[in-house]
Amino acid sequence: MGAWVMMNLWCYPEILLAFACFFFIYILRNKNKVLVNWPLVGMLPSLLLNLHRLHDWCTQLLRQSGSTFEFHGPWLAGMELLITCDPANTNHILSNNFSNYPKGSDFSKIFDILGDGIFNSDSDVWQVQRKMAHTLMNAAKFRQYVAKRSREKVENGLMPVLEYKARRGDVVDLQDVLKRFTFDSTCILVFGADPGSLSLSFPTVPFSKAMDDAMEVLMFRHVVPESCWMLLRWLKIGEEKKFAEAWKTIDCFINEHISKRMEELTESKMDTKEEEMDESVDLLKSYIKYRCEDETGISKSDGFLRDTVMNLMLAGRDTVSAGLTWFCWLISKNPRVESKILDELRATSIITQGGNAQKPAVFEPEELSRLVYLHAALCESLRLFPPVPFEHKGVLQQEILPSGEVVRPSTKIMFSLYAMGRMEGIWGEDCLEFKPERWITERGRLRFEPSYKFIAFNAGPRTCLGKDVAFTQMKVAAAAVLYNFHFEVVDGHPVEPKISIILHMKNGLMVRIRERRCA
Repeated sequence: MGAWVMMNLWCYPEILLAFACFFFIYILRNKNKVLVNWPLVGMLPSLLLNLHRLHDWCTQLLRQSGSTFEFHGPWLAGMELLITCDPANTNHILSNNFSNYPKGSDFSKIFDILGDGIFNSDSDVWQVQRKMAHTLMNAAKFRQYVAKRSREKVENGLMPVLEYKARRGDVVDLQDVLKRFTFDSTCILVFGADPGSLSLSFPTVPFSKAMDDAMEVLMFRHVVPESCWMLLRWLKIGEEKKFAEAWKTIDCFINEHISKRMEELTESKMDTKEEEMDESVDLLKSYIKYRCEDETGISKSDGFLRDTVMNLMLAGRDTVSAGLTWFCWLISKNPRVESKILDELRATSIITQGGNAQKPAVFEPEELSRLVYLHAALCESLRLFPPVPFEHKGVLQQEILPSGEVVRPSTKIMFSLYAMGRMEGIWGEDCLEFKPERWITERGRLRFEPSYKFIAFNAGPRTCLGKDVAFTQMKVAAAAVLYNFHFEVVDGHPVEPKISIILHMKNGLMVRIRERRCA
């Protein structure tokens, strides 16, 4: 049929000329517009042309359109989006009228790999999971466990690897090193076991590769019509084939660790002394203990444990490593900030491994929690490079947003966290500068910024429960790395965001490391 139509069109060149003239006039009339809405295909061509620089392109559009714009996809493709970085909209959607903006069924379809975990769930199911996670993650024993294990992993894993690379003079991908650090750390907190990926041999980690692949495909699902990726999934080809393979690898890893942990707990119950000596309070162990259905009202089958662990691994492994990588890059480009952090660290006491001054110094989390400038520098890094660069919401009932736009149940809303940190109207004319001082008051204390303005950890009822855990891990790692080593990015190495759900660097962070003695 299509060939017949094209053949008939070629028989009538005047029709082709008319079409050509129409599109030429259309281009001329829309050349100064922020985004051209083409007939039938909508704004999709512009999106695909700028996909390689998606976050910066979106920032440009939001600047030109006043912090909010409507994106129209192909006809009947279900890609009607309202993209915003307006703090008033953010506050309204994430806090003031939270109940009208669930994650929604579209979110669950795209993020199906997360199952029925806390990131996908809504309403009553979400509230039960939230309450359970809040109880477990705010327990004093778990917080102590986080602090102890994070410091140990820095001391026995991160420092030896960086010291070895520095003495050899090797070029190293710091992003890969930090990914391994947070992967091992997250496994310790979730499973109570260290997989040992951060070692001098740099072993292959199929799970990490699978997670990276999955995150890329999730981004792909956001930029093409649902019918396209659903067709690829049905045919088991392309991106969806890669996604299925990654999912299989991820499930294999998670299920293996769940089974192993359950066996260990079963054996420890048989040995009362061993159970009393077990100091681990990892999250999987805690969730297994809460398997009684009538306590929480939801089933805690193996599927529930799988989904819970998957959500925890995503939250811990990817976000912290991305945050640390961008922080290290920003520090390498801002020696003034580096010097200020070092001055602050020199003013505090340190713990060295076994009291040996020849070994890298490692700081106690309690000491670091009192440091103002280090915390400010991390916040400033997260402002410019939020690990999760956008947030996705659905709409239940039609209403008018504070910015004046009408949203309907068919509308999908996206917040651009990346763009929000680059808006002069929000952060001032120096918004593109890495300036930790903006987080410090005249009295030298940390300045409070409302969560709807700085939403690296979300805002409202869905504020990230792992915020304190993330800061503990980032501070212990960042302090030790900066105090013991100086690193320089290899000349000519391209640094740009990877187009993925998590804001990793596309080409890694290739650096040369040298030791320094700050004491």
